[in-house]
Amino acid sequence: MYFLTKEKLVSLFDTTKSNLSFKQFIDTAKVRRGKTLIPLKTYIDDRIPMGDLKSLYLAIMDKNAYLSRFYDVSLKIPDSLAIDAIPMKNKQMNNNALVNYKNVIRNMYYKEILKETKSGIENNPTFFDVLSDLYLHNIIDYKILTPSAMFYMKNGRLGSVFSSFYFRASIMNPYLVYSLNRSVLKGTRIFTPTLGWGSYCYGFLESANVTEYVGTDVIPSVCKKTAAFAKQFYPNKTVRIIESPSEKLAVDKSFLSEYKNHFDVVFFSPPYYRLELYPGSKQSTTTYKTYEEWLTGYWEQTIRLCKHVLVPGGRLCYILSGYGPDGEYDLLNDMNNITQKYFKLKSKQPMYNKNVNSTEHRETSEQIMIWGNQGFPINPILT
Repeated sequence: MYFLTKEKLVSLFDTTKSNLSFKQFIDTAKVRRGKTLIPLKTYIDDRIPMGDLKSLYLAIMDKNAYLSRFYDVSLKIPDSLAIDAIPMKNKQMNNNALVNYKNVIRNMYYKEILKETKSGIENNPTFFDVLSDLYLHNIIDYKILTPSAMFYMKNGRLGSVFSSFYFRASIMNPYLVYSLNRSVLKGTRIFTPTLGWGSYCYGFLESANVTEYVGTDVIPSVCKKTAAFAKQFYPNKTVRIIESPSEKLAVDKSFLSEYKNHFDVVFFSPPYYRLELYPGSKQSTTTYKTYEEWLTGYWEQTIRLCKHVLVPGGRLCYILSGYGPDGEYDLLNDMNNITQKYFKLKSKQPMYNKNVNSTEHRETSEQIMIWGNQGFPINPILT
């Protein structure tokens, strides 16, 4: 299994521009505002003190120090991948506890998470795009030149600027998945309608009682790496990774026949509609052009699939929030209204996650929804 090293990360941003003088930096740098590039000398006018620009220049010249710190905090693999911590208890689930397990996922999918997944919010560039512009092309995103960003920079907190202002795809902590299963779900045969960057596979397979894991996704690299990860670290467990949209499995006769009433737990954190735009042409937000079509074509078909594959008495668990891009959609209520047509709500509890943006007048904290499969019939999806 390949993991990104610190040396490799630093090499991604290696450039001869590291030797620019401060005058050359001022003369050649450009500022990005949306799709427009403006010469730095034109942009700064009298608004930005030269002392602040010198702080930025020095931070760029010292990029290896920042990249090394970023690696140690966000990408460094723990000495052991085994999750040997005591599971979090029910009602105390925190996606930011023991974040070193998140590093395993972020490291494996650094390119997909930090660069290739786009924000559904306009003019919110990805973390790697901003670093590439700054370190490789001498292009400064305009937010870096705002007073608040400059304040952090002058105080040696360039990382706070990057992490606060720029987009990085969300990650489910494998330790949270592990804790949910150990403390609440107690599943042995697991199905996940998305792979969650492989974090679900990791968290569930660390549970000693889990004997089988089946997951599906539409991003080829995620399917390939998750399968390789499971094969290397959990060779004695039954694992199957399928490259397919979950809603397509709802009409796949072979899959439906093989896994009817098979799993005792289905778990995932579904896409938050267009809040994050993942790479690949088979994404649900590409297939379904409107929110209403997405709810019917993606979400309801996926819920019907979950109903079909769960044993009577099995549990469906998903993590969801009420917000959407610009507050336009009420995901939590809209998606739960569909789910309750097929399942009975057993419990709802908040999950702490410091990285979630919110909108006003909505249930904005992320909620862990647990539904029971009471066994009441639905119209069959296998015909």
